[in-house]
Amino acid sequence: MPSQDSAAPIQFLKLGGSLITDKAQPHSPRPDVLRRLAGEIAGARHKTPGLKIILGHGSGSFGHVPAQKYGTRQGVKTPEQWLGFQVVWGEAAALNHLVIEALIEAGLPAMSFPPSASILAAGGLVERWDISPIQTALDAGLLPVVYGDVVFDRLLGGTILSTEDLFEHLATHFRPSRLLLAGREPGVWADYPVCTRLLREITPRSLERDAPALSGSAATDVTGGMASKVQQGLRLCNHIQGLQVLIFSAEAPGALEQALSGERIGTLLRAD
Repeated sequence: MPSQDSAAPIQFLKLGGSLITDKAQPHSPRPDVLRRLAGEIAGARHKTPGLKIILGHGSGSFGHVPAQKYGTRQGVKTPEQWLGFQVVWGEAAALNHLVIEALIEAGLPAMSFPPSASILAAGGLVERWDISPIQTALDAGLLPVVYGDVVFDRLLGGTILSTEDLFEHLATHFRPSRLLLAGREPGVWADYPVCTRLLREITPRSLERDAPALSGSAATDVTGGMASKVQQGLRLCNHIQGLQVLIFSAEAPGALEQALSGERIGTLLRAD
């Protein structure tokens, strides 16, 4: 495939763990949903030649359950915790295999870039990550895929970095125009868990007013719920001029393709 314009706008897309797995049942993928989403990504790339995407996905019912059991996010020191570290790694890799398989079946040139093999963290933050292979893959027209994964940490021994953590680091280099967070919720609720009023837009100025609604995920989620997603998204909006972050549901057929095509759905996060 020919090299693409390196200056072309880039979109980051996360397929949430709650979207591609059943988070209420351990180790439960949603294969039909995965196939549909892969088809919509392929459709968007077909409609918009040169569309550049860095794809990420959560661990859902694969990684989060053992991660909570062993407390992996908080640090890894004891032999039992290192065993848990390996179990979480295996679960995350297993789900990533299913994601890559669905993408390739849809005709997408997907390649996985496992964080556990390439990142050294310090205190839960990326310290070293050679992202030149991701840049090269993107320039070649391939579809780079990252995912929430365990990483070795100079201070904590080991930890977990979520897809949002990875995107926050990658965004400083790739400076995406849009960051799409596709899940099952239609956006950010102002009155969670009652869920009767959807916030159409959030800015840093409005966050304090809306913060009581951002109380986290209802299912097991060791990397933070909706509050973390909103806070990280707004932080990126402040650092990257013009960045738009969309939090939306991709449960309905066609929604993901609409978002990738530039439509505004769900909740928009932007700078003031």
